[in-house]
Amino acid sequence: MIIGLTGGIGSGKTAVSDSFAEKGITIVDADIVSRQVVEPGTPALAKIKEHFGAEVIDENNELDRRALRTKVFGNVEERKWLESILHPSISKEIWKQLQASETIYTVLASPLLFETTQFEMVNRTLVVDVPVELQISRTISRDDTDEAGVKAIIAAQMDRQERLSKADDVILNDKDLDHLLSEVDKLHETYLQMSTSKA
Repeated sequence: MIIGLTGGIGSGKTAVSDSFAEKGITIVDADIVSRQVVEPGTPALAKIKEHFGAEVIDENNELDRRALRTKVFGNVEERKWLESILHPSISKEIWKQLQASETIYTVLASPLLFETTQFEMVNRTLVVDVPVELQISRTISRDDTDEAGVKAIIAAQMDRQERLSKADDVILNDKDLDHLLSEVDKLHETYLQMSTSKA
């Protein structure tokens, strides 16, 4: 069984996936995969360099994400081109890692679970939800950024209600870390039972 874990910025996705990992569950992290597919020597990085030029490659022959963001920011055509290169590579690598998992169930942690076709790879979806005011204050204190920047990121992400409407399971992360971890404990037991009954 594969659980798709998602949530908006500052919702606590990482704390939740870390807690599942501590229980011995395999986590496939889409953010990590998205970096792996553009490592030096990969076909995706070669295509990006060819398209955008050498200025998106740093002195270590690695992708300069900031330079790339500048190229695609506000340019719909360039962003679509980039996504057409990255999304298939990311999906392929995610699927490979999911298939290699040997734990009773596996968690796919992805901020873009519903915005991409990644949700098609999972059996259930878990959304970590948080009120917008908390989302803003937590992200500001974590990322040393300003309110306008956080609001822009939230606006670019899927609407909170839409995300919730697609969820099979929801953790409301509006209290402390202990509360969050106890919610993960409950879901872990549920997923173990589901996985056992499926086996």
